[in-house]
Amino acid sequence: MKYLIIGNSAAAVGAVEAIRRNDKGNPITIISDEPHHVYSRPLISYLLAGHTKEDKMYYRDENFYKENNVETVFNKRVTGVDTKKKQVILEDKKKIDYDKLLIATGGTPFVPPIKGKDRKNVYTFTKWSDAEEIIKISKKVQKVVVIGAGMIGLKAIEGLNAIGIDVTVVELAPEVLSRALDKDASRIVQRKMEEAGVEVITNNEVVEITGKGNVATGVVLRDKKKIKCDLVIVAIGVIPNTGFIKESGIKINRGIVVDERMETNIKGVYAAGDVVEALNMLTNEKMPIPIWPLAYRQGSIAGDNMSGGTLVYKGGFPMNSIEFPGAPTISLGIIDPRGEGYESLIKNDAKNGNYKRIIIKNERLVGAILVGDDVDRAGILTGLIKEQKPVTAFKDKLLDRNFGFVHMPREHRREKLEKAI
Repeated sequence: MKYLIIGNSAAAVGAVEAIRRNDKGNPITIISDEPHHVYSRPLISYLLAGHTKEDKMYYRDENFYKENNVETVFNKRVTGVDTKKKQVILEDKKKIDYDKLLIATGGTPFVPPIKGKDRKNVYTFTKWSDAEEIIKISKKVQKVVVIGAGMIGLKAIEGLNAIGIDVTVVELAPEVLSRALDKDASRIVQRKMEEAGVEVITNNEVVEITGKGNVATGVVLRDKKKIKCDLVIVAIGVIPNTGFIKESGIKINRGIVVDERMETNIKGVYAAGDVVEALNMLTNEKMPIPIWPLAYRQGSIAGDNMSGGTLVYKGGFPMNSIEFPGAPTISLGIIDPRGEGYESLIKNDAKNGNYKRIIIKNERLVGAILVGDDVDRAGILTGLIKEQKPVTAFKDKLLDRNFGFVHMPREHRREKLEKAI
C-alpha cells in the first residue's frame, strides 16, 4: 500500500497522523510546491510584523516526517493526476505511483485581470514566501496599497501596520470584512483601522497597476483616483486549488466534491482542507470553508478512511478571527441570516469599540459576531454552536460580558465536565 498526499499543510498533517494510527509501516509520500517543513500559514502576518520568528512557524517539530516514516518531495508542482493509472505527474514530467491518494492543496489566491498585475512588487499574501519577499524589501517601502479588505487583506494590513508602513486598502464592497461581519461591526473595525493610520477606500476597485518599466509605482481606481505606492498586495481571497485535476475525472463544483468519508467520486482518491466542498452543518449545504481547524479534521478523517478506518465528517461552520490593534474580531457560523425564524441579540457599544451579536434559530445558537472586549467568550459560543443544544434557558445571559458555564443548566455543566474527564 502506497499513500500519496499532495499538499503539506494542516490537512496533510491530520491525514499522516490518522494513517499512522491504523497503519504503522506502509510508505507515505508528501508532495509540496513549497520548500518548507510543515508550517502554520495563519502565522505569516505575525512573521511580517516581527511578532514571531522563523523557528516558531512550524506546525509540527522537525522530526515529524522521520517519526512517521514520511518521504517528502519539496519544491515540486503537481501538473496532473492520472486516476486510471494511479499516478501523479510532476512539473518535471516525473510520475509517482499511489494506491491511495489525498488531495490537500488548499486554496490559491484569486487575482483578477487587473492591467499591470504582472509588474514587480505585486504580491499575494497566503504563503511564507509572500511574507519573506515583503520582509526583504520592507525597509525600502514607504507606501503599500492592499487590494481587498477581507480576512487576508486585514492580516496583511495587520503585519504592515506593525512595522510602520503606510497602508491604503481598496475594497469593492461597501464595508470592510463584509463576508465576516455585519455593518455595525464593520464600522467599528474600519474606525479602528483609520485610527491606526490606515486609509480605507470602499465602494471602489483598482483597475490598473501603474509603474516605471516593470516595477509597480502606483494604482488607478475605478473613479480615476491615482495612488502612488511602492508595493501592491492583492488580497481579494482564495479559490480551491484544483487546476491540475481538470482532466482527471475527479468531480469539482465550487471545490472538490467529497462524501462524508472525504472520498471523491473516484475510489481511492480523497480530498480535504480548503480545496474541498464539504458540509456546512448549520445550512446543510456543501461549500468550501477555508479554515485551519476544519482542514486538520477533514485530513484526519480522510487519512483514517484511507487506512481502513470508518470515521465520518459531520460538518463544520465558518470561523474567522483577526487581531487588528484596538479591534480584535471573531465571527462564527451564520452572520448574515436570511429567511424566517432567526433572532438576533445585539449589544452595541460602538463608542468604546465593543460589539456583540448572537444569532439564534429554533432555540439553537447558529452564529455570533464579537468585536473588542467581548471576544473573550468566543470559545464557549463556539462550543454551543457545535453542540446545537437549546439555549433558551440562558438566552438572556448570552450578551453578558461574563457569560460562562455557570449560567448554563446543571445537566449541561455536568455533561461538559464528564467529557473533560
